[in-house]
Amino acid sequence: MHYVGRFAPSPTGPLHFGSLVAALASWLDARHHGGRWLLRVEDLDRPRVMTGAEDEILRQLEDFGLRWDGSIVHQSDRVELYERSIQRIEAHTYACACTRKELEDSALAIDGSRIYPGTCRAGLAPGRAARALRVRTTNEEIRFTDRVQGEIAQRIESEVGDFVLRRADGVIAYQLAVVVDDDAQGITDVVRGADLLDSTARQIHLQRLLGAAMPRYLHVPVATNADGEKLSKQTGAGAAGPGDLGRALRFLGQGVPGDLTPRESLDWALRHWDAARIPRARAAATF
Repeated sequence: MHYVGRFAPSPTGPLHFGSLVAALASWLDARHHGGRWLLRVEDLDRPRVMTGAEDEILRQLEDFGLRWDGSIVHQSDRVELYERSIQRIEAHTYACACTRKELEDSALAIDGSRIYPGTCRAGLAPGRAARALRVRTTNEEIRFTDRVQGEIAQRIESEVGDFVLRRADGVIAYQLAVVVDDDAQGITDVVRGADLLDSTARQIHLQRLLGAAMPRYLHVPVATNADGEKLSKQTGAGAAGPGDLGRALRFLGQGVPGDLTPRESLDWALRHWDAARIPRARAAATF
């Protein structure tokens, strides 16, 4: 099976160190295996999209030497495709009238996680209007092998609950969009941050409902700041610069020599890429 990977940034700000780590791991894994590397812009949540952020991300990727194949796909252009997918699994979905406040008050708390209690699963209460659309889940154990994290198992119904496919504001949820896009683009390998590891079982559930192929998964450590928070625009992460390439490679356990230029470091990493050297545990580091 020919390798097809992808990187899917959200245009909410420039590429920071944490997103560089994910992009770099995805690009190296694809290129090392002689595969294609696609770029998909996750811009469904329009209020969060920052003007000029996409152009800045593309410029940064090019500056780092991370060239993509083919045309760039924008999720905002694919809403009709997502809606058709929802129609295909209509028998497994239901309307939810719960407000955010009601969810906060009623959600079950297990091991620090907030679990939807199934309030609207049997139908809307009289006088309640539909807001979000949820998919029914089961308590069947979903298992998969992550190339870094090892064997992972989750029972979605008891550990997550029925999750949202279309939000109350009409925006298609990430979990559905990513499954539909990965299938449509023929993605064979998903390489991304370990903060999305918990989403994988939900995505496999949707893949099974839609008859979509399940890609291989590789989740890399998440870069954090001094307070242990994931690097993001919300936690004040700055734009990644040329000096971050070598640090990102070492963060991924690749041990690139320190006396190389960024271009030489990338070439070295491509020749010596070894996913087995990626740290398994979520890493905490100051950036």
